[in-house]
Amino acid sequence: MPTVTTAARLHFGFQNLSLAHERLYGGVGLALDEPRLTVEATRAETVQCDDAATEPYVRRVVDALDVPGAAVSVEERFPRHVGLGSGTQLSLATLIAVVRAYDRTADARTYAPQLGRGGRSGIGVAAFESGGFVVDGGHPTERFTAEPPAEGDWDVPPVLAHHDVPSHWRFVVVVPDTDPGQSGSAEDQSMRQAVERADPGIADEISTLLTRRLLPAIATRDHSDFGQAAARLGRLNGAWYADEQGGVYRPPAGSLVESLSSAPVISGAGQSSWGPTVWGLTTAEHVPAAREAGVLALDEAGVEGTVHVVSPRNTGASLNE
Repeated sequence: MPTVTTAARLHFGFQNLSLAHERLYGGVGLALDEPRLTVEATRAETVQCDDAATEPYVRRVVDALDVPGAAVSVEERFPRHVGLGSGTQLSLATLIAVVRAYDRTADARTYAPQLGRGGRSGIGVAAFESGGFVVDGGHPTERFTAEPPAEGDWDVPPVLAHHDVPSHWRFVVVVPDTDPGQSGSAEDQSMRQAVERADPGIADEISTLLTRRLLPAIATRDHSDFGQAAARLGRLNGAWYADEQGGVYRPPAGSLVESLSSAPVISGAGQSSWGPTVWGLTTAEHVPAAREAGVLALDEAGVEGTVHVVSPRNTGASLNE
């Protein structure tokens, strides 16, 4: 039985939301080794799925592949709509599992638009393919100056830069028990409003930050400067989103970021995507203290939640048959 395993990703932010520049979006993020998602599939004459939330993904895959059906089970998962990219990973894992159940091959990047993926950020697709730290090239702005293209009528943004993340780096991932982040039509509307109001000067500052700090930091394995630069990128993105999410960070992410950032073992912290997940960068020798910093952040914010300290993932999704 084909079994596909993949994992979460962090999304630090975009390079540009302004219609005044030639390319729109341009994601920046990286792949994590946990939490993970595992999907199994076999051939079937109809769509069969043990999870109601997953069934729509299976139906889209079956339609895209033009096969009769598939029996799909999700053996391991992580939360939806919390900023960890579950939708893209679930879509692509289901795609590959069903494809292999029919003894066929398929390129995840090619099929992603048909599954509604890669319409803004290409980080999730690239993380599924190869893991690591990724910068994507965004989309041509002229395609978004009036109405965005119809669903699926796009190419997944190209990968402009890809680097392995040092194996001794660790990421504190704090997921508060609050309302899920934006998704679907609500996310589309919020993004559209943010794009229409976006200050192009922020994109210019991000461009400098990316080329002079973030990319050199990952290339030279400077975890402190990488964390601080990624955190700065997130804050600059938050200025674009402030009206849509209630501030530079979506509450209670601001409190969590502030608390994590004050911990001596944390080098930079920020919100992943629309949140509410917050990340902090540390190293393997500081895992216990970093975990305590995550727990303290939740306590100080007055919310329940989970804290993981996880490794980066420098490989794509795995397939076992």
